[in-house]
Amino acid sequence: MVFPEIGEAGQARLKRSTAIIIGCGALGTISASLLTRAGVGKIRIIDRDFIEFHNLQRQVLFDEEDIRLNLPKAIAAEKHLKKVNSEIEIEGIAADVNPANIEKLVAGADVILDGLDNFETRFLINDVALKLNIPWIYGGALASQGMSLTIIPHRTACYRCIVPGTTSGGLAFTCDTAGVISPAPGIVANVQTAEALKILVGSDQINRNLLVFDVWENNYSLLQVKANPDCPACLGLYEFLDGKFGTRTTSLCGQNAVQVLPAHKTDISLSELAGRLKSAGEVTFNDFLLIFTTDSSQIMVFPDARAIIRNTDDEVYARGLYAKYIGA
Repeated sequence: MVFPEIGEAGQARLKRSTAIIIGCGALGTISASLLTRAGVGKIRIIDRDFIEFHNLQRQVLFDEEDIRLNLPKAIAAEKHLKKVNSEIEIEGIAADVNPANIEKLVAGADVILDGLDNFETRFLINDVALKLNIPWIYGGALASQGMSLTIIPHRTACYRCIVPGTTSGGLAFTCDTAGVISPAPGIVANVQTAEALKILVGSDQINRNLLVFDVWENNYSLLQVKANPDCPACLGLYEFLDGKFGTRTTSLCGQNAVQVLPAHKTDISLSELAGRLKSAGEVTFNDFLLIFTTDSSQIMVFPDARAIIRNTDDEVYARGLYAKYIGA
């Protein structure tokens, strides 16, 4: 309240506000903690995943006891944050965000924060944010690099303006295949939180540029971005929300396996993928098939980016593994 740009009136606005955080990894845990401590009145945290030991390197809300209890990330986050600020409402939801449920999950939001690790759900957030006129803040971190962009529907460039969602994709690194050092998501999440606070108190100091940095190389840039006049989302065509695009999954009857089809038709290099996966598990491949084994799961990947996830019939879990390791 002493900070003049917020003051008593701004603090009161924060208490009346609702923030939705989708994804509770490195970005989501930090932004959830900061928004809780800032006194945002209602915080909803949504994530489909469980905590693993290697998450503790950067996902600051969790501890080893959460892993022993086998808690979903969203539920563990709720448990910890309620001990931080008992005067606000904190809701953890363990769910897969998809076209069928996202509008209900973000209902009543004043701002949405991106804590995700995949492009597909970001396009979905972008669609629902533009449709419901909810500001949202993109954030991403990988290795020592980070990016963030504040998106005000129909006033700034949207995510799809700068990342076309219908082009054929190639392989994308993920935290599990390229690594990430904790300062990178830490910086991104702090920037996201600052932007969320500006939105919630009605500040006109919102950053309309794309922040790009490399904390290891000491490079920091603000890149000017402009709305694309031909952007389908800005024109009201919510193709991801309508389910036109997106990863498709099918349980393979009697095989205890799930087939995952990528959102777009594409060809991938199995040798390149093998190089990226070798640090995360056991990999064998030829010109026709790559087999990747990690923990209790086996992923079979084909040159058209199709994959079969063995030893599970859980389609949500299969999509999560695909995004985590293939990232196509």
